[in-house]
Amino acid sequence: MNKLFIIVAFILTVEVNAQVSEPAKIYSALITISDIKDNLSIIASDAMEGRETGTRGQKMAAAFIANHFQELGLIGPLNRSNYLQTVDLYSTTPALVSLVSGTTTLVPGEDYVYLGSASTNGLIETPLTFVGNGNEIDLTQVNITGKSVIVILEQGSTLRNNPVITALRDKEAKEIFVILESNETYETISSFARGGDRLSLTKSSMPGLFVLTSAAAEKIYKMPLAKLKKAGVEKKLAKFKPAIISYSINQSFKEVKSENVLGYLEGTDKKDELVIITAHYDHIGKKKSGEGDLINNGADDDGSGTVAVMALAKAFAQAKKEGKGPRRSILFMAVTGEEKGLLGSDYYTQHPVFPLANTVVDLNIDMIGRNDPQHKDSAPYVYVVGSDKLSSELHTLSESINEATTNLVFDYTYNDQNHPDRIYYRSDHWNFAKNNIPIIFYFDGIHEDYHKVSDEIEKIDFDALTLRTKCVFYTAWEIANRDQRLVVDKK
Repeated sequence: MNKLFIIVAFILTVEVNAQVSEPAKIYSALITISDIKDNLSIIASDAMEGRETGTRGQKMAAAFIANHFQELGLIGPLNRSNYLQTVDLYSTTPALVSLVSGTTTLVPGEDYVYLGSASTNGLIETPLTFVGNGNEIDLTQVNITGKSVIVILEQGSTLRNNPVITALRDKEAKEIFVILESNETYETISSFARGGDRLSLTKSSMPGLFVLTSAAAEKIYKMPLAKLKKAGVEKKLAKFKPAIISYSINQSFKEVKSENVLGYLEGTDKKDELVIITAHYDHIGKKKSGEGDLINNGADDDGSGTVAVMALAKAFAQAKKEGKGPRRSILFMAVTGEEKGLLGSDYYTQHPVFPLANTVVDLNIDMIGRNDPQHKDSAPYVYVVGSDKLSSELHTLSESINEATTNLVFDYTYNDQNHPDRIYYRSDHWNFAKNNIPIIFYFDGIHEDYHKVSDEIEKIDFDALTLRTKCVFYTAWEIANRDQRLVVDKK
């Protein structure tokens, strides 16, 4: 049995090495530091104004990427010369919200923020059903269908794709009031809520979401948070008297047009199957006030991923021109609206240009141009997220290809779906993964310039960026050219 295992492992190793040896190595050499630097100097320039979704700078960046795809001879999949998929969005102004508990008027910003997409006609009074931490045991104690609920999110919790909030919505809670134990998390969310207009795919993208400080919760219930939490621990939620809250919301909407940029490379004998390579090219735009540098250039987030996709497109396009094109088709896609809630990739998966059933994998690249503090003295590395979530075959392939080529240190810290930062749910691959499409997310970690004007091209490690891009290239090459499509063996 051991001998058989060794023979099979040797055959598999030889097969992988054969795939990455000649044509792959030849075309990977087209991924160069000079090309990547030239493109990033434009994408992350002040002229692009921070590439905020729906703005002039975002549209300039879209035109630049589309022109690159056209020069490579890629096909505009919507129409041979049209590389832009229009993404219809709605902009909501920061809501004017009042929130009153009994005789206590809570202070906007200081006590709470509102993140919903709705307006009310006048004042609404509603009882709040307390659901503890909103875990499975807590939710068996109370009926929340059609009710306003209030829940405590523990330290380390984030709001994006939060499983507790998802469970409350699945059970048809009407309004959700979230108490955050972490003041730091609340300040981050409050800053975001004050940051200007928000975008969504519809006018009512989510039920109302009030986010409260722990101090605000104590004002509402006239008791310390520790005592409030005790009711959940002792399984007494059904007997907990609802608090009465009154609120009004005044919010306006306007339509916003944005664009995903798509470049299609048709495959040969397996052209109906599709490999998608994604990166978001939007960023957070300009600061609204202040002195000095006001432009968030987003060189790493996600200028680095955007220029990686452009470099990958060049390498594969040249291979096709020379008769070495991939067997499966490849869609190179720079998506919009990631910073606004993964909107561009969400729109694509709801309005796919090619059937999702024919999509073999999404390789998503979001921030691969820097090194985080945890890897200050590390060998070249990249965080790999999601490779084992839906296809064990993809994970094995990813490891084998890397070992045979770029030999990066694969760090799986963020691969844990329960990691406090919930990275698995925070970039565009998630919209493919939730549609049962295998994914790999490549990421360099959170560094000190994340979402700051200091995320500049001068801080990019171009050696690391180029090596990580080549890692994605080799993996994509193998997936696009192997005999069998990846097997989905996990849910």
